[in-house]
Amino acid sequence: MPMHRLRRRNAVLTWWFTAGALLAAGSTAAAPSGAPAAPDSSLAAVLAAMPGEPVALTTLLAEAGGQAVAARLADADYTAAAAALRSERGAFDPELFGSATRTGDEQPAASLFAGAPILRNETTAMEAGARISLPIGTELSASLATVRTTTNSTYAALSPQYQTFGSLTVRQPLLKGFGPAAGAGLRAAESGLAAAGARRQAARQAVTAEVEARYWELYAGERDLAVAVLIRDRARVFLGEARLRAQAGLVGPSQVASAEVFLAEQEQRVLDAEDQLDQRSDALASLVGRRPAQGATRFRPADEPPPQPRSLPVESLLVAAAANNPDLQALDEQCRAARARADGAKWDARPRVDLFGGIGGNGLSGTPRDIVFPGSTDTLRYDVPGGFGPGWAQVRDRDYPWWNAGVIVSLPLGGRAGGGEAERRRAEVARAENQLEGARRQLEEQVRAQQRELERGARRLELARAGVDASVRQVEIGMIEYRNGRSTAFEVVRLTADLAGAQQRYSQALVRTARAAAALTQLTGGWYQPATGRE
Repeated sequence: MPMHRLRRRNAVLTWWFTAGALLAAGSTAAAPSGAPAAPDSSLAAVLAAMPGEPVALTTLLAEAGGQAVAARLADADYTAAAAALRSERGAFDPELFGSATRTGDEQPAASLFAGAPILRNETTAMEAGARISLPIGTELSASLATVRTTTNSTYAALSPQYQTFGSLTVRQPLLKGFGPAAGAGLRAAESGLAAAGARRQAARQAVTAEVEARYWELYAGERDLAVAVLIRDRARVFLGEARLRAQAGLVGPSQVASAEVFLAEQEQRVLDAEDQLDQRSDALASLVGRRPAQGATRFRPADEPPPQPRSLPVESLLVAAAANNPDLQALDEQCRAARARADGAKWDARPRVDLFGGIGGNGLSGTPRDIVFPGSTDTLRYDVPGGFGPGWAQVRDRDYPWWNAGVIVSLPLGGRAGGGEAERRRAEVARAENQLEGARRQLEEQVRAQQRELERGARRLELARAGVDASVRQVEIGMIEYRNGRSTAFEVVRLTADLAGAQQRYSQALVRTARAAAALTQLTGGWYQPATGRE
């Protein structure tokens, strides 16, 4: 280990859990003339003997980014939103269409001009074209259709006969279905995708903050367990010393009983600390999606706590949170989607007034046949070009044009359906806006609370260190007074319990500060960086 990391670790351990007073007391009882062991080395020895897989915070963050259930759910929501947007865009994609139908029938003839006693007709109809809808509601269509007919009628001038029809039509809504109504689904889906992207970012930042907070909780829990183990070991030494003093007549049986009760309590504290440490490790394993490797029972923090994070003015943090918080961005996009649907419903609540028009052409071609009427020698023959091609040329050149134009009006009486839908959409907009406003207020409250937590963290840690130092001195003095007969075993037990409480308060102060820094990073959408800060 590099020397600067070793010095830093020793300094942290010294400030963290200076349980060496107890070790010194035990060492003095065993060998009064010997020098007490160093506090940091005693705690380091207990920590080194603990089982588990050492793991760095960066490793857990990388694993949680791809394995955390919350992140995976957000990814699935984003994929669904992207698919929904693709579907809405597909409504405005060009569409090719076509059909082919073949029909045959036989009809008995009752007319002399039918051309045959039984008319046998075969018809083949084919149509092909393309159509498209525009985001403003316009519908365009272009098509080409042809019908091929064969018949046994002697009066049919063409068999087979080709009738060709081509058209280009347009339909434009002016009220219902126009503009915002036609593109409401697309704009809502675009905002839905943006909201899903913001929620995905928020989920990842929440996972990062949770992993970081639980990592430092694990760090504190491991050292709390080490303190409990040291105190338990010293309690065993203390019990042995009390028994020796009782045998010498220096103390009574009650002193020995107090030492025994104290040792039993410390054994229970060790078990409780182990349970809590295992629970914190299990929580980390659930977040990152894997258990400790190589059969280890728990994770072990390999990193040291960061230095005291910088505290920025609350006004700067509020501005950054309002601009970068992904949860706010997601709610804002939801408001945009609701407004788009409301605008569309407003237009769809109006009467329908559609303009339509079209141009096209007709064509006729086929195989000419001679027509001879009964009782006459006159022969009729139409001069019509044969095959399908000439008919298509006539349509293309509009030799036989057609056109149409008109308007369609539809006025629902009462207007309850469209009006009710529009009102429902307006209510959804109001709901989304109120949710956004509520989130803004809650965000401000959270930022202010975490900023206060972080700002007071340095003072809280300083007081916790002072409490640990004072508790260590109390235990030292209490042990000296106990050996000199000026104090009781009960008082030593109480002082030792105070030391354990002081160590736990320091652990809690460290975790609270780390949680506040991680929460501010999450609330500001990554803008706040604890190590560097921003002006």
